[in-house]
Amino acid sequence: MAAVYKAYMALLTRISNPVKSHSFFLFGARGVGKTSLLRTKLPKENSSYIDLLNANDFDRFAIHPQQLSDFIAALPTKGTQWVVIDEVQKAPALLDMVHLEIEAHSQAKMGIHTERPKERNLLFALTGSSARKLKRGQANLLAGRAFLNYLFPLTHLEVPKEYNLNSMLTWGSLPAIVTADSDATRAEFLSSYVHTYLREEILEEQIARSAPTFRRFLEVAAQMNGEPVNNAAIGRDVGLSTPTIQTYFEILEDTLIAFRLDPFHQSVRKRQREAPKYYFFDLGVTRALAGGLRAELTPHNYGFGKAF
Repeated sequence: MAAVYKAYMALLTRISNPVKSHSFFLFGARGVGKTSLLRTKLPKENSSYIDLLNANDFDRFAIHPQQLSDFIAALPTKGTQWVVIDEVQKAPALLDMVHLEIEAHSQAKMGIHTERPKERNLLFALTGSSARKLKRGQANLLAGRAFLNYLFPLTHLEVPKEYNLNSMLTWGSLPAIVTADSDATRAEFLSSYVHTYLREEILEEQIARSAPTFRRFLEVAAQMNGEPVNNAAIGRDVGLSTPTIQTYFEILEDTLIAFRLDPFHQSVRKRQREAPKYYFFDLGVTRALAGGLRAELTPHNYGFGKAF
């Protein structure tokens, strides 16, 4: 499966096309293909990668962010040089060093004396699967020095023709799902994905204090995908307070798992009284969270219509 996935991603043309003349953030949930996109779009010979999910890179740069300057100093001194930092939310303090390097190289190009070579055009591509640490920790978001981009699962224009509507509604459209060789593999991947999300994005980040209660919330929230949200009713179902449910929905937004859609009304007062809706980012992940992977989706049944 891994070989097929890599071969397909090499041929895949994503619609997303970040501006390559400026540093940028690229946010998206785990597994949507952020790193694969950058390896396709950025010149291989001028791109250097730091992966904060790698233990060695994390120990080097998260504990000692100033080592980023040493890393950059070893790069060629002429031409455009890209530094890609994967999962930058793992080390928010590293963004201060990114800011420093962008400013120092900008000053060098203007003729202001710095230790940076003025012939080098230094650019950063910063990926992340969670904005929570950056937002809550008041991280340096570079104040316009890096553009903001988002990447999502594959659209119908990006998937192969044999991956039909029924497959997309049943299993979603994460790249690894689309390229899987069987439905059994897809089910196993989605189950593992949900487990990984709970472990890495929630528990290891210490966002939610209790895994069992958050897991119960996730199941109910996924079952209500696209429906008006009643925080009090969900709280009664899972045994949590209304403020806690509101906080949990904020976690889903900050970790890019769900997106809030506020009600529309010409009256602001009436709009505030209506309940918002939350849409999960991928149908396959939604069904896995809701515990519905075993239920077959066939045209004209309720599950098929709701997914559509």
